[in-house]
Amino acid sequence: MRPTGLLHIGHYFGALQNWVRLQNDPSYDCFYFIADWHALTSDYADTSAVAQNSTEIMIDYLAAGLDPQKSVIFLQSQVPEHAELHLLLSMVTPLGWLERVPTYKEAIENVKDKDLHTYGFLGYPVLQTADIVIYSKEGVPLIVPVGEDQVSHVELSREIVRRFDEYFAARFSPSLYDQQNNSIWRVMERPLMGHHAEPSKAPVTTDEIRQIESGLRRKILEDGRENFKERNPAIAHFIQFEEVLREPEAMLTQTPRIPGLDGRKMSKSYGNAITLSESDADIRAKTKVMVTDPARKRRTDPGNPDVCPAYDWHKLFSPPETLKWSAEGCRTAAIGCIECKAAMADNLIKWIAPIRERRVEYEKNPRRVLELIDAGSKRARVEAVKTMTRVREAVFGWEKKRKEILGGGTAANAD
Repeated sequence: MRPTGLLHIGHYFGALQNWVRLQNDPSYDCFYFIADWHALTSDYADTSAVAQNSTEIMIDYLAAGLDPQKSVIFLQSQVPEHAELHLLLSMVTPLGWLERVPTYKEAIENVKDKDLHTYGFLGYPVLQTADIVIYSKEGVPLIVPVGEDQVSHVELSREIVRRFDEYFAARFSPSLYDQQNNSIWRVMERPLMGHHAEPSKAPVTTDEIRQIESGLRRKILEDGRENFKERNPAIAHFIQFEEVLREPEAMLTQTPRIPGLDGRKMSKSYGNAITLSESDADIRAKTKVMVTDPARKRRTDPGNPDVCPAYDWHKLFSPPETLKWSAEGCRTAAIGCIECKAAMADNLIKWIAPIRERRVEYEKNPRRVLELIDAGSKRARVEAVKTMTRVREAVFGWEKKRKEILGGGTAANAD
């Protein structure tokens, strides 16, 4: 989550509740982070609060139940490999893909108090992709828990990874260049292979290998991996497609409806939220004026709890007997909205009390919070370094080149 302020109950039911569930499932290795670089994509003009907000979010994570013993919880900017992978992914991501992202177009049209015409804002889906796939492991599913409105973001990440792998995942067997395999070039199109379309008796040179492999990669990108393999089975036999980065998969999570105090989506920017650190007095004051069924104008009018934001909150915080009392009392006008909201506030306060108590304990010990951020970031970086070692070799081939130089061989026998 971006460190733009205190987390609220919408964050809890929209994400944190599910994160806690996943960390307690031994099937998953969970990585959760504070996205301080993402905060700069729109709020780069004033970064004075980012450090404090990052600390506050860590406290909210811990208070909500995330456990550093069960999850890796870290600060994005303390794992610089995220930025390096973002840079490499940005090299192959078409500009049009980013310009067509609905949230980008919506923000450009509607946000007037900030200049969002920057690469940082345009390219945030690429950074988001790096944040996810930096924790790829070959052969292990990479799961991203998201709500339905975020599935498109994961799909774009899949497209970016797919394109990256089309460029860099192909590994050519040295035996491809053996003299007895020269006849393979007969089945390749002359425009692709140039003068190598005909067999040659001379040993292939390093420059020729580079030209051949560059042409093949272009062809793979144009045709798509599977089409290329189908159309060129003879040469595909000598090409291994490694999984440099894993395509992420969206895990759809069921999130309850939790509107803001004014009936709109709960958001810090709307000022319609209850934070996880809210005091009892503020909870009562804010919920007392929250909107209810708009059709219920007078105390004696019956209402419809199914369209009432306060009743949506009852479903989250109140026991079954209170839920029944609220629904029946609303439909029959036996209770008023003020009475109904007061009962809901009582139960919200009971629910939030243990979270708030844990939060106060961490607030008293900021040194411990910082230690947990640092420790989690170190753990995350261990995994990120492994991925970037693999990615760098796929992109640049430096280890292969070192073997070639130090071993005195050629590119054809350096693997």
